[in-house]
Amino acid sequence: MAGGLVKYRHLSRNSAHRRALLRNLVTSLLEHESITTTWPKAKEAQRMAEKIITHAKKNTSASKIQVQKDLFYPERLMPKLFGPLRERYLNRPGGYTRVLRLEPIKEDQAPSAILELVDGPKDMRFALTAKTIARVRDNGHDINDMTAANIRKVTQFRPNAEQDLDDMVAKFQNLAAEGDAGVQEVVKKRVYPDLPRSR
Repeated sequence: MAGGLVKYRHLSRNSAHRRALLRNLVTSLLEHESITTTWPKAKEAQRMAEKIITHAKKNTSASKIQVQKDLFYPERLMPKLFGPLRERYLNRPGGYTRVLRLEPIKEDQAPSAILELVDGPKDMRFALTAKTIARVRDNGHDINDMTAANIRKVTQFRPNAEQDLDDMVAKFQNLAAEGDAGVQEVVKKRVYPDLPRSR
């Protein structure tokens, strides 16, 4: 049957290799709270990470056994997963991760993305919203509807959200006063080495 519904992305790998890849990505995500990879891999790892965090919220012996199967280093990540991450997402009904598209990083122009945990120290939307608020306040403008919606999104489930947002806005205002725009130049990585021509 050609053209049937695909239930998941195969990622050009066999089943064992695909599962190992996703376990590695999710383990890195839980350890570092933000990873950069290709967009299809990020979307598949997002599905697995959401299920793992949902198991951690249940905090039963069966859920701990299931999480141990899905992580490469369970002895290293179980205390973090069933401790601070469980407390962070206890009142959130879902949506523990976010995928943000990036400009292609590799030379082969594969679509790149950032996969991150929301409401954490590396939350990109929280930082961008704070930077927007700082820029609006410096220019003396009012906050528009889109920025107000983003403020509601980033502060809805985050504990101490108002204080954290004010601190980050003050940080960006100080950077702007010092003349630092906070922009880093993106350097593309060379995937293929420059080999001398044979002829």
